Amino acid sequence: MIKTEEEIEAMRAGGRVLREILKTLEKETKPGVTTEELEKMAERMIIDSGSQSSFKGYKVSGCPPFPGVLCTSINDEVVHGVSVPSRELKDGDIVGLDCGLIYGSGNLRVYLDSAITVPVGGISKEARNLISVTRDSLHEGIKTIRDGITTGDLGFAIQSYVESFGFGVVRELVGHGVGRAVHEPPQVPNYGSPKEGDILRAGMTIAVEPMVTLGDWRLNFHKKSWKVVTSDGSLSAHFEHTVLVTEDGYEILT
Repeated sequence: MIKTEEEIEAMRAGGRVLREILKTLEKETKPGVTTEELEKMAERMIIDSGSQSSFKGYKVSGCPPFPGVLCTSINDEVVHGVSVPSRELKDGDIVGLDCGLIYGSGNLRVYLDSAITVPVGGISKEARNLISVTRDSLHEGIKTIRDGITTGDLGFAIQSYVESFGFGVVRELVGHGVGRAVHEPPQVPNYGSPKEGDILRAGMTIAVEPMVTLGDWRLNFHKKSWKVVTSDGSLSAHFEHTVLVTEDGYEILT
């Protein structure tokens, strides 16, 4: 969906808010902190900014409404870990923090989505490398973005980078369009072949979000609890930005 200049400007403002929320949560992610405490911090910052959560109450067929404003996915949890249960973070954990925002009011309400994976205390060399490669793969993908490329071009850049380090790229979950809704067309896979898939056009806003595993990329879905875990119990990392496609490149909005 091509966004208007008014929508894009609102998304820039909302993106700044979401970026600061995640920066604050990253600083507060320490051994002994609970997921419930992070949830409450995120909710308070969203309310204080005059925004709304795009996650809380979100519904998917077969699942209960999502109960929180923040996903906290620990170790082998790829995405959608629920923050409301009070789980204490331990030294050596890695945790994905994923937050969605509705910014604005009335007829001008826009959606932003962003995620980071952060270490809890001292982590293993493997875990540190996984986080680094996943973060860098996001930017490898984003660097390809401009008017006229395909989602396959973008996915190929991410996949090639990740697999060069021997890590797995999740196939069963993908990025997506965002802006007028939490999820909108097109789907944005983190794998693919050049020149294949949907064409990206200037004015589109997409959530690019590589999900990378230390082992097998296949997943197990826990529908009643929302969380998605690696099939072999290996660590997983997740990074995400909302990105505007421009005529000759891109603009990261979050």
